[in-house]
Amino acid sequence: MFLLKLREMRKIIFLILVFISINYIGYAQNNNAEKAQSNKNNMGLLKEGTIAPDFKAMNQSGKEISLSEFKGKKVILYFYPKDDTPGCTAEACNMRDNYSDLTKKGFVVIGVSPDGEKSHKKFVEKYSLPFNLVSDSTKQIINKYGVWGDKKMFGREFEGVLRTTYVIDENGKILKVISNVETANHAEQVLSELKMN
Repeated sequence: MFLLKLREMRKIIFLILVFISINYIGYAQNNNAEKAQSNKNNMGLLKEGTIAPDFKAMNQSGKEISLSEFKGKKVILYFYPKDDTPGCTAEACNMRDNYSDLTKKGFVVIGVSPDGEKSHKKFVEKYSLPFNLVSDSTKQIINKYGVWGDKKMFGREFEGVLRTTYVIDENGKILKVISNVETANHAEQVLSELKMN
């Protein structure tokens, strides 16, 4: 009787160990696949030390702005997927809340997404955003900066804007590329990466 129970216990333990091993292998493979996808996406990003491509585009007020008009100032050029979505709102509001500190440190903030001018205007007005949001519906700027690629959400794969920030110096050179954006404290992250906080 005792030996029978012992054999059953061993079988149960063996099955549990097999189950744990299978799940661990699956997790490791999935994790490696995600890392590989992230590395693949990051391959298209521009490199630090290179000159940031100039662009001309309309902001939320229908005014044309260009990167070159901000020469002599440091620029935080951040790319985000969509107006008024949770992560993008957190990022924009964090930039807004730290805008005064950023401007004191000589920064100009420009957000870029594929949304149109009307969408940007609503987003700016709803959250009182004090900086330019650029409309890039043709994805010309997005493609120049290599921030369009494969994404995965809720197990679904699709193409979209890879949330990325370029910090550009006064001469138009890329100082820093941030692809692991922390939306809720992105301004602090930028300053920390530049050792300016």
